Amino acid sequence: MNLELLESFGQNYPEEADGTLDCISMALTCTFNRWGTLLAVGCNDGRIVIWDFLTRGIAKIISAHIHPVCSLSWSRDGHKLVSASTDNIVSQWDVLTGDCDQRFRFPSPILKLQYHPRDMDKVLVCPMKSAPVLLTLSDSKHVVLPVDDDSDLNVVAAFDRRGEYIYTGNAKGKILVLNTDTQDLVASFRVTTGTSNTTAIKSIEFARKGSCFLINTADRIIRVYDGREILTCGRDGEPEPMQKLQDLVNRTPWKRCCFSGDGEYIVAGSARQHALYIWEKSIGNLVKILHGTRGELLLDVAWHPVRPIIASISSGVVSIWAQNQVENWSAFAPDFKELDENVEYEERESEFDIEDEDKSEPEQTGADAAEDEEVDVTSVDPIQAFCSSDEELEDYKALLYLPIAPEVEDPEENPFGPPPDAAGQNATADDGSAHSGPGDKKQRQPSADGGPPKKKIRTTTIELQGVPSDEVHPLLGVKGDSKSKKKAAGRPKGSKGKDKDSPFRSKVCRDRAEGLGTPGNLVSAVYKQHEVQGLD
Repeated sequence: MNLELLESFGQNYPEEADGTLDCISMALTCTFNRWGTLLAVGCNDGRIVIWDFLTRGIAKIISAHIHPVCSLSWSRDGHKLVSASTDNIVSQWDVLTGDCDQRFRFPSPILKLQYHPRDMDKVLVCPMKSAPVLLTLSDSKHVVLPVDDDSDLNVVAAFDRRGEYIYTGNAKGKILVLNTDTQDLVASFRVTTGTSNTTAIKSIEFARKGSCFLINTADRIIRVYDGREILTCGRDGEPEPMQKLQDLVNRTPWKRCCFSGDGEYIVAGSARQHALYIWEKSIGNLVKILHGTRGELLLDVAWHPVRPIIASISSGVVSIWAQNQVENWSAFAPDFKELDENVEYEERESEFDIEDEDKSEPEQTGADAAEDEEVDVTSVDPIQAFCSSDEELEDYKALLYLPIAPEVEDPEENPFGPPPDAAGQNATADDGSAHSGPGDKKQRQPSADGGPPKKKIRTTTIELQGVPSDEVHPLLGVKGDSKSKKKAAGRPKGSKGKDKDSPFRSKVCRDRAEGLGTPGNLVSAVYKQHEVQGLD
């Protein structure tokens, strides 16, 4: 379908459920690439499942981590992917090969990762109880960003749309705008609740188009600001939000918020139930509430970059929300009429004649004359939906799709694959990341290198001063009842992972420690960060 046709005059937001994506194991986080052709899903057993979103099929599975994947981010050209797990490890992956380029070990859990929108060498990391860190991948160096109050280190951060500035927010409602290259303070303001009281900043999200961004705060209000106004006000400014979005009836707290691909709508996922609220940004009115299965808890929400489609995660399953497609045959034939019953057709006298002798030759005017003109079918115009406002051409080196090799159950010979002994060595790599395993048929992909051992992955330890090393990731600290704790998690045998009644609980890591798909049993019986050994 031509993306130009999506810019319609009608509504441009999803209306109903459009199926689910089952990753076999429980999904925790998801993110689209820049074009919306691939969807990366992080699972509780450490795997990253990459879906081809056009065919709704699994294009690649990367056994990335030992512990649950808590955050993912695509590079601008789609060739790289960074992931963070609950054992404080940040890894960079080559999407085509599935190989790990390098790893970083942090002292505290990672709450969020984000690639620089334009520079593939920089990654913004938000560790728990620490100031945000700007990583440089090429030389493995890092810069700790300045904060407003050293005693308040509950800081969230995000790049703006083009990566020129970094916006940080703390638990006291203070927003700092820093220059990405120099880390100098450019502007700042405080989010207040109408009086002198302040509220904690939970997340900052930017629109793909325009200069707007939203701030999700602990007072259950989503505030939308214009980035240009923030820069104009400078330090200690007092900008007014363009919109304040909230659920006045139920006072719903928001788990995850994001903009639509065109920046005209805002979706927020409830922290109490599987419910998605969609507002129109320009007016601030609530246009739709999408309800999932009762009793489920929402974990993540992502809006497709160019289409009115939303992906949400609850109870380990990715739900897809889209528009209701109504068949309209008159779009193909304007004189088409739908009949309720058969009608006797009266044939015209010359209707089926080879040549109509009575037909007069009209003069060619307008559209008929244009049919004789030559049509250019060789040149390819760039798709505007894939180009930024400051770009004229598409990125022709971008990775939009992944090649999928057909699965052969009983191959007679395997000329391109590694010998059997090399396959066994690759399955137990020292970092726990294997690209083929005996219990995972979808991961069996022939290796391009026919047996030589892979190079050792470089691991860099990031030292942060004054950061506690015994913190547990919020995903692992979810309180649950006794019933949900008895349910097995991880990679179940024979089940599709569609337990509707069991949201993600802290039992996951304990189950993995008992041997559910854990390479080498590297995790101790009770999960603690300082007990993890053997990752190198």
